[in-house]
Amino acid sequence: MIKYFAVILLFSLISCSKNSPSNIDIPLTSEVEKLIEHSEEFKKEVITFDTPGGKIHFAIGFGIANSIMVEGNDGNIIIDAADSVFEAKQIYNLFSEKDSKPVKAIIYTHNHGDHTFGAAHYLTTQEDKPMVIAHEDTDFYVQRIIGILNPVITERSTRMFGTLLPKEDLINVGIGPSLNVSKSPNGYLKPDVTFSNELKTSISGVEIELYHAPGETNDQLFVWLPKHKSLMPGDNIYKTFPNLYTIRGTTHRDVKGWINSIDKMQSFSPEYLFPSHTRPIVGKKEIKDILNTYRDAIQYIHDQTIRLMNQGFYPDEISEMIKLPKSLSDSPFLYEFYGTVRWSVKSIFNGYLGWFNGNPSELDPLSRTQKAQRISALAGGDEELIKSLKIAVDNEDMQWALELSDYLISLDLFTSEVKELRQKALIYEGSKSSNPNKRNYFLTSALELNDDFESPSLLNIDDSILNQISIDTLFSVISVRFNPENHDKSLYKACFNFNSGLNRSIILRNDVAVISDNTEQVCNIEVKTNEIELKRVLTGLKSPITSLATGSIQTNGMNTEFLQFLSIFR
Repeated sequence: MIKYFAVILLFSLISCSKNSPSNIDIPLTSEVEKLIEHSEEFKKEVITFDTPGGKIHFAIGFGIANSIMVEGNDGNIIIDAADSVFEAKQIYNLFSEKDSKPVKAIIYTHNHGDHTFGAAHYLTTQEDKPMVIAHEDTDFYVQRIIGILNPVITERSTRMFGTLLPKEDLINVGIGPSLNVSKSPNGYLKPDVTFSNELKTSISGVEIELYHAPGETNDQLFVWLPKHKSLMPGDNIYKTFPNLYTIRGTTHRDVKGWINSIDKMQSFSPEYLFPSHTRPIVGKKEIKDILNTYRDAIQYIHDQTIRLMNQGFYPDEISEMIKLPKSLSDSPFLYEFYGTVRWSVKSIFNGYLGWFNGNPSELDPLSRTQKAQRISALAGGDEELIKSLKIAVDNEDMQWALELSDYLISLDLFTSEVKELRQKALIYEGSKSSNPNKRNYFLTSALELNDDFESPSLLNIDDSILNQISIDTLFSVISVRFNPENHDKSLYKACFNFNSGLNRSIILRNDVAVISDNTEQVCNIEVKTNEIELKRVLTGLKSPITSLATGSIQTNGMNTEFLQFLSIFR
């Protein structure tokens, strides 16, 4: 089936031309067949467990992340709220059939959208708002992703999770069937209760212990229910090799911290393990063996990377030298259906020593264009470089073809012919990869090369999510969107006075936008409005012209100047 759809995709992406290389057969490897079988891990259902402390309901196959409901005396607790209001609604309809008591609390295991963006659904199911509990850093990271990193993380996440691919071309995303955040507006709710290291509480008669457990994220926590003998490890355990680094981009993941977090989980000797991805595991011995295997694999990669770093090897060399020992690589919990050993090695190196690999020739290398010019000269000119690209594609030497096309792009020779060849290379490499992250990234990158390609937004924004976004997050976005080329270099100050009593100013100086709460200086423009109105304007939900015309934003007669000021940040 996969071989068939890969070839169909090849023909649909690439128009025929007399200069096209011969059609390429894309192999269906045994590893890709394993990935297809891995989809059974995400069979959509709600499973009920009668633990020693009471019933736990486990929803899997709805978007990427699992959602868990723990029954209490007069209410229930939700652990992870799904990747969208759309999915949360489906899940809770099934949960309610099991037990219809109100939801007293929602616990986020960490900040990722597939665990938090469905929470707002629970505002519509009952009169009282559930308490939202998370680590003290969770909201900071959510604001960071929604705010200053939104464009690049959205683009890279779209590729990695294959959200734009036709349904038949998406096998799975390694830790779930698909990402569905775009199916409804962002439903994130800010936490009401946070903690630093640990929090022990009782909700609706359920004893709950929360522990900070750095791993896939710095704000990760795990949930221990002592009476239920049940552990919810968040994203620190799932049935694939862990994403010690994610290609969509992330802050450095604390690998040593991840190992320590698993050791801490192990100390409770759980009888039930409910991961936020992949299926639950029952049985003290089986859980112990899996936790040991998982943490030992992480330590192996960490320790061997450090050993080879200290011998002077470069990260690309180390990534080729390290392989998991057979005692670990044979475990189905360590198949590379999400993270990979080679990506992990490079991330560990970077986490300890930074981006410079130690090779003096790579400290200040030639620019992409300069290097491309030299490579072209070595090849005998641009036409010979294009000829080499054609030969690479004909020989199915597709990684080399991608690198050759990089040189041609740098030389401003990204012609329709080169684009077509690059598409073929991307489709071939993506289709034969059994790692969903790489597979989806390559196939989506090929799709993006179509002339009529339009990328829809991954995140849908409305007033409900704007209420959860800090106004300071939006001012941070303004700062990083400032393009000095759009400014005439004069000192300029805009002051914002909000109905809430909050004040902020933006000063343009030295080619930076300085954000401050100091409004004592003379302002070139004084803006009076409420926070939600400015949020609407800054996020594009409302035209600033409309806000000015209705008086929702007032500038003391300086409407034109205000619009010109905003244009600097486009």
